[in-house]
Amino acid sequence: MQKIHTILTHPGGAHKDEFLACCVLVALTQAPIIRREPAVDELADPGIAVVDVGHEHTPGLNNFDHHQFPADHPPVCSLSLVLEHLGLREDARVFCDWLEAAEWFDSRGPHETAKWLGVSRETLDRLISPVDITLLRRFAQGERFEASDAIWQVMRMVGEDLLEYVHSLRERLDFIGDHAEVWEISVDGAQMLRVLYLPRTTSGADEPSFGLDRYIQARGLDIAALVYPDRRGTGYGLSRHNDHRGFDFTRLSGHELVHFAHARGFVAKTSATTVSDLKRLLVLARAVPESLA
Repeated sequence: MQKIHTILTHPGGAHKDEFLACCVLVALTQAPIIRREPAVDELADPGIAVVDVGHEHTPGLNNFDHHQFPADHPPVCSLSLVLEHLGLREDARVFCDWLEAAEWFDSRGPHETAKWLGVSRETLDRLISPVDITLLRRFAQGERFEASDAIWQVMRMVGEDLLEYVHSLRERLDFIGDHAEVWEISVDGAQMLRVLYLPRTTSGADEPSFGLDRYIQARGLDIAALVYPDRRGTGYGLSRHNDHRGFDFTRLSGHELVHFAHARGFVAKTSATTVSDLKRLLVLARAVPESLA
């Protein structure tokens, strides 16, 4: 996409899908954005990315419109077409919970989207914030945006963060898959529970627990708790997954290897570093049903 020198999208009201599609393209190309209808020769020019307008989806020419698709076409929007061309749509739909809803909203409208989500039309309105309103309104007011414009710089940052998130999470999930272990923790008479353990490595992740929930979701694992390197020390964090009540970390309060146990029982921090000590703490934190106590 480095050959793109201009990004062209439709004039008039602005919507989230073409706004975000332009954000991604700006991040990749640093090109200016022009808001008007494309000419025939512009649709044939791969140096001009035509987004959400033009009635053509020809990725080889960098044309990304979906309005010509039949009514029964699976929900899609200009952003997903751009991501698909970059080979990122599949990961983005897994990692970005909002993307599929954005595809529905843009291709089916708010009422059908609300039905699909199982909520009322009014509930969708409650999710709109001043961030959505201001950015889209300012974008709709302009005819051309380039590097000297504040809105263009904001769009560049949005695009960069979106691309970085999808790329980094894919790398993170691959890393977790290579290093994580699933432990089975049981206490006499109680149900065996699975715990996902990520050992300390030299990965240098700012947040060692980043990606664990997505990894569990992607693999379809039944996990009750997590054990991961503590970013503030040399020990480990222990936490419930999805607030599973099979573990109560208040049971570790006062233990010589535990320097913090939250009063609500969902997380604890330990100086323990060996697998045997960590498993021992998990057994102690196992919340046994009263009928088996």
